[in-house]
Amino acid sequence: MSDFDLVFTNTKIATMQPNKTPYGIIENAALAVTNGKIAWFGPEKELPSSTIKEKRSLNGEWITPALIDCHTHLVFSGNRATEFEERLQGKSYEEIALGGGGIMSTVNATRNASFSSLLTASEKRLQSLKNEGVATIEIKSGYGLDLETEIRMLEVARAIGKKNNISVTLTFLGAHTIPPEFSEKGKYIKFLCDKVLPVLYDLKLVDAIDAYCEKIAFSAAEIEPLFEHANLLEIPIKIHADQLSDCRGAELAAQFGALSADHLEYTNTAGIKALAEAGTVAVLLPGAFLTLGEQKKPPIEQFRSHNIPIAIGSDCNPGTSPLCSLRYAMNLASTLFQLTPEECLSGVTREAARALNMIETRGTIEVGKQADIAVWDIGHPNELSYWLGLNQLSSLYVKGQEV
Repeated sequence: MSDFDLVFTNTKIATMQPNKTPYGIIENAALAVTNGKIAWFGPEKELPSSTIKEKRSLNGEWITPALIDCHTHLVFSGNRATEFEERLQGKSYEEIALGGGGIMSTVNATRNASFSSLLTASEKRLQSLKNEGVATIEIKSGYGLDLETEIRMLEVARAIGKKNNISVTLTFLGAHTIPPEFSEKGKYIKFLCDKVLPVLYDLKLVDAIDAYCEKIAFSAAEIEPLFEHANLLEIPIKIHADQLSDCRGAELAAQFGALSADHLEYTNTAGIKALAEAGTVAVLLPGAFLTLGEQKKPPIEQFRSHNIPIAIGSDCNPGTSPLCSLRYAMNLASTLFQLTPEECLSGVTREAARALNMIETRGTIEVGKQADIAVWDIGHPNELSYWLGLNQLSSLYVKGQEV
């Protein structure tokens, strides 16, 4: 006889386990939680005899893994609505950035923001994501570009997770752009390696490192020393790659065994093959694609044919993806990139977990995994990519506790 803390009955489950039935669907199902982990799931008629502390009927509603947003820039100050208007008046993202706007305008605002003001502003954006079923979120730094502000951003990100009872992974994105106090990119990268990354590492404020590989930011060759330093510290690597041009970002990601390469609109065949061989996840960010009015789509069919895992992120940021809805990102991935609804749901559960090196603990409904569970008032999981602006989340559980 088993002892269960909580059992959900009268439900349907989309386990999102691969190589099963579509979505891993189990009809007429039940799911049991013990000590914050999934202890059992399956057809309700097969529920083991047990001592059950609490039983909840879901009245036919669906269970999926809680959603995971694997790429955000959630912590920042201000906004760039003026630049949004300028782009609609004909300026390109590159023109705005080279003219002193873009990332640097947010850097200036964030450097001048206090811990409390950053926390308050960022929590509002987090709440929007959480309200749609997100229980794990990656948050990048990169709007400080100096030691003091990078620390403050990452401490705010960590505080958001603790205050709101969700999991937050911290990514150091110091190589986002070169700040005005540096005239040479090489010297700035050396500063990050020698003066910033070691401190963040000692403070346990870095779960992964990221860099922006693009003509308006850093080349692959310029980023290499930073990634080599991360390897010495055994810090996992992620990268913004091939968003606006083919800069060998995907190949650099593969060279360093990156967890993920993100954007990838301009990735070439060599880069695709390299990602496949390295097992790197391709993270699609359709919010930025939409906001920037891009035309060149990521090579989805080649990702599929090479069996490259595909994840989806909101890319929530003030400049190129002011998007606080992972559900809308799912819809955009379907309508803009032609991903199927099942690919979209796996992209914000199983493959998003893989992109954060968390696949062993979440992302699918499996015994032993953390009981991060979203409950939905839907007729089928394909609705999660279909509806725009309709929030069908009934409840969200983290480690078996409703949040």
